[in-house]
Amino acid sequence: MNRAQILLVVTAILLFACALPAAKETPAAAEETLASAKETLAEAMSQYCFHCHNEQTSEGDINLAAAVHAKPHGLVSDLELADRLLDALENGEMPPEDEEQPTRAERDRWIAQLKSLVENRLAKQSALAPVPLRRMNRLEYNNAVKHLFDLKRDAFALPERTVRDIGGYFQPASGKMPEEVVVGNRAMGKSQFLGTGNTLRGVAAFPKDARAEHGFDNRADHLTISPLLMESFFALSQSIVNSEDFPRYSGVWESLFGAPPEASDEQLRYIGRTRLAQFLRRAFRRDVADDTVDRYNARFLQKLAAGKSFSESMKGAISAALVSPRFLYVDSGTGSHSGTAKESAAAETEQPQHDFALASRLSFFLWSGPPDDTLLDLASRGKLRDVRVLEQQVDRMLNDARIKNFCDAFALQWLQLDQTVAALPDYGIYRSYYFGGMGDNVYLVGMHAMIEPLLLFETVLVENRPVTDLVDPDFTYLSDKLKKWYTGETGRDEVTDIRFKRVPVTDRRHGGVITNAAVMTMTSLPLRTKPITRGAWLATTIFNDPPQPPPAAVPELEAGEEQLKKEGLTLRDKLREHVSRKDCAACHQKIDPLGFALENYDPVGRWRDTYRTGLAVDASGKLFGKHEFANATELKDAIRAEKSRFTRALAKHLLSYALSRTLDAADRSSLDTIVAETENDNDRFRTLIKQVVLSPSFRNSP
Repeated sequence: MNRAQILLVVTAILLFACALPAAKETPAAAEETLASAKETLAEAMSQYCFHCHNEQTSEGDINLAAAVHAKPHGLVSDLELADRLLDALENGEMPPEDEEQPTRAERDRWIAQLKSLVENRLAKQSALAPVPLRRMNRLEYNNAVKHLFDLKRDAFALPERTVRDIGGYFQPASGKMPEEVVVGNRAMGKSQFLGTGNTLRGVAAFPKDARAEHGFDNRADHLTISPLLMESFFALSQSIVNSEDFPRYSGVWESLFGAPPEASDEQLRYIGRTRLAQFLRRAFRRDVADDTVDRYNARFLQKLAAGKSFSESMKGAISAALVSPRFLYVDSGTGSHSGTAKESAAAETEQPQHDFALASRLSFFLWSGPPDDTLLDLASRGKLRDVRVLEQQVDRMLNDARIKNFCDAFALQWLQLDQTVAALPDYGIYRSYYFGGMGDNVYLVGMHAMIEPLLLFETVLVENRPVTDLVDPDFTYLSDKLKKWYTGETGRDEVTDIRFKRVPVTDRRHGGVITNAAVMTMTSLPLRTKPITRGAWLATTIFNDPPQPPPAAVPELEAGEEQLKKEGLTLRDKLREHVSRKDCAACHQKIDPLGFALENYDPVGRWRDTYRTGLAVDASGKLFGKHEFANATELKDAIRAEKSRFTRALAKHLLSYALSRTLDAADRSSLDTIVAETENDNDRFRTLIKQVVLSPSFRNSP
């Protein structure tokens, strides 16, 4: 064999060896690796953590000295604690900046070891928490009713729908937002607030749903049904189908309620049952068994036999369907309704229930309403679980006008902008914040200001822009009133149909969701700003890291303008004295730099370099202990430098909203993939949303 032949043989052997799968670690070796990880982490905690997190001190109510020895899994016995530790290690929050610090290599090793312990623990249990069963909230109920009856108006007033599209500017399939839009605002005029002329007469909505702490109003633990609420739903269903406006504004009146001319009694019975079967499939968002149809048909026949008209008889059966748990509850796919349904789930046909649950999960996430016939048909055939099909449906739904519901519901709650309505700056000092008249006819600049970030959100979604544009865009939408507010230019004081024009951001002190006048106003007192509240808002909204509630018996900060002037102190000086308590320091180290970064904005969101006392504003700080900034624009630079952290925080908000529950350690793997895939596509917003849907947490939850 010559040299060339020998080389060929050796090369072939090497290629074959490379193609072989890597040898799997034996169970004994795997256990040894895990034991080594536990030992390493215990030693690290002892060196860097135990002096603050032990039985005596337990800062933040965390006793790591006990946690590393907890039974049966040591540090990962409490998965929620392990998840918090991973966040603190990955974000460089622990150890604190003024304590001894590990090397980057040590920190990375601990993160990898802790992740391996968590993954091993999760592998031995049902890893993903189920998507909980919940009822529809008020917006979703309205959208479901509009969908079922093809209503040309809302069933009842929805003041929480802030930005009203006047003139049809919102066309997501175009991939482009207009240069000028005309919008209304819920607090701009009584007719818009009450929905006069846009709802069915005689229909009164049930109360607005409470929002979960640091969460949304679609959270399952807040959306239950009491006997009293069930009575309200019954009255609501009756008032909808019996509204005098219903026949006029329902696009399915004739095809669902109208009696065919000259039909025999037998034909009426057949037509009624056929229509009910079709309606119930859409109302219950899944294929419906014959015996379920028969129960509602019996109600229809009973009324028909009692001499009621065909239309009245159909109303009776359909209003009954609108109070069924199968309609009111967004099904998790378990096939049950927590014992509240009188109907037996076992009677349903053996269809791919997972796909039907996935269809509802998807539509209530993106459309705040029920799945359409396309989604139901795919679910009925078991096709929706196919990743390629699911991707196609997400693209279709993002281009559908119903995605406006997502923009209205998620964005408003994520940014907490509805708090702007209750913000009332001092009328004497900030008189120009109020305009348009006197008494009940006075309007607020905040009502213009809260539209600005919502239009930005819609634009980033429609145009599939990077998510960092939400914080630091090169454009914004301004009304004449807002332009005058920010720059001092002249403009009109529109109060109902307001024109917003797309303009370039030439001064980065403005633009984006964090330097918006609505946010600045709602995080202020009537006479002064609240840096702690602003910092908490930034930590919660932008980084999804809400601070713990303050300890009991912490006195209110006494920082009136006259007092500060007399003492020769700035608000920052006064707060430094206020937070000297050790149990307050940890949170304030995190939120105070964020809040003071926005201190150049006065209580109504206008830029200032000095306080009214004449003292200079100090907005400097350091983000995450490593990015120094002098003002809000440099804070934006720091957030861009930490864009992965912002993307992950937004992904957590979206995933929690989509699943109607809080996230836990089992969702970390999904979040890792969501962020990585989004970054691979230049951080585009639609990609982020699509990856949320494709994640195991969303698709595979029981």
